[in-house]
Amino acid sequence: MEFVLIAIAILVVALIAGIGLLVGRGRRTTRLDSDAAAGTTLTRPRPTTEAPPPVHTGSTAVDPETLAQPPVELPPAEPEPGLVFETPPPSAGRLVRLRSRLARSQSSLGRGLLTVLSREKLTEDDWEEVEETLLAADIGVAATTQIVQRLRTQSLVLATASGTDLQSLLVRELTAVLGPDLDRTLHTDRHDGRPAVVLVVGVNGAGKTTTVGKIARVLVGDGKSVVLGAADTFRAAAADQLETWGERVGVLTVRGREGGDPASVAFEAVRTGIEAEVDTVLVDTAGRLHTKSGLMDELGKVKRVVEKHGPVDEVLLVLDATTGQNGVVQARVFTEAVHVTGVVLTKLDGTAKGGIVVSVQRELGIPVKLIGLGEGPDDLAPFEPEAFAEAIVG
Repeated sequence: MEFVLIAIAILVVALIAGIGLLVGRGRRTTRLDSDAAAGTTLTRPRPTTEAPPPVHTGSTAVDPETLAQPPVELPPAEPEPGLVFETPPPSAGRLVRLRSRLARSQSSLGRGLLTVLSREKLTEDDWEEVEETLLAADIGVAATTQIVQRLRTQSLVLATASGTDLQSLLVRELTAVLGPDLDRTLHTDRHDGRPAVVLVVGVNGAGKTTTVGKIARVLVGDGKSVVLGAADTFRAAAADQLETWGERVGVLTVRGREGGDPASVAFEAVRTGIEAEVDTVLVDTAGRLHTKSGLMDELGKVKRVVEKHGPVDEVLLVLDATTGQNGVVQARVFTEAVHVTGVVLTKLDGTAKGGIVVSVQRELGIPVKLIGLGEGPDDLAPFEPEAFAEAIVG
């Protein structure tokens, strides 16, 4: 009996250490049991009907059936032959590197403003044109009014300003309405002996799952260890998509069966991250109605279940920038269900709707923390108000 207890203890320690090794090396997916008993919140793998081969730890062989319930179903520890993980660039300086792309997408806004303001004498029609240009970019009525009023007070200066001076003035005014003092810190650092937990929410079509994968790349590029939770169990291939993103940079993905309980997957992902001592757990959530209770109730449940492990550090709302003011309506609905801490604006490339940054922040009091500027895997960047304004003005 004493031999069995010692053997079990050795195996448990080996399993826990193995999870950390797996996450560090990036192998790859933990699949939860598809036949978990009804009524249970947490799904775990069940023992197989056939007796598995003994697990060797050193010179001692231990029968796995002596363990009543293994914590996770572990994939092989070693990467597949020839599997090479990508090393993404760090987050620092990303927006500067992507500035030309943003400038191209916002050129109509910046060029339009500069054209009007550089006129020798500004008439009422000119000021109306400035207002229309700002409103067309989804800056919002309140912010547009503020910018126009401030520019009108400096109309004498504008009449004699050089092109460079005019650009600097516009950058300053746009930066002021972009909320330069808002806290845009992305809380993804390990703390209090546990990983940071980030829930990513949003409607389908906004690029939510892709954004989760890109955030993982940002974190890996900054030297952090990550676990992904594929809790969007109701969209076909969502888990496969997220797993592919994880495989590219060598991070573990926890997933369940299609149509399974999203809260269970989220719970397991956080538990795995805690045991593996990673820095961050990223949880992708569903983005469409799929239960009688509705999407928002489901999101609230996911958050409550995850919080059994501890507080959720970030709830990031993914919005499609091309939806304009409709994005603000979406954001308001989500904030009523979960406490959103930050916004990720996607699809800013190829659109002049970047003013949605201002609208979201002013109407909801939620900072934009990340922006997506293209389809490439590393086209997600931390939002920097002044750099953004400079790119808009061009």
